[in-house]
Amino acid sequence: MSRPARFEHFRWLGDKRNLRVHDSDHPTEACRIDELMASERFSCFGPDLLAEARNRGYRPCRHCTPAGARE
Repeated sequence: MSRPARFEHFRWLGDKRNLRVHDSDHPTEACRIDELMASERFSCFGPDLLAEARNRGYRPCRHCTPAGARE
């Protein structure tokens, strides 16, 4: 699966519905990125870092975020 067109320059994609952040370099079917894009309830982060997503209250998705980055 490739990155969504509007987010081709962003790695981390936040789901505002459940405050999960997804790694667009490693999405899985369980992430339901297409459903997220259709809902229009998503965000990106500046700087485009997992640490910034965490600062904003997002938790890493267990399906697509590398295990070492989730701790």
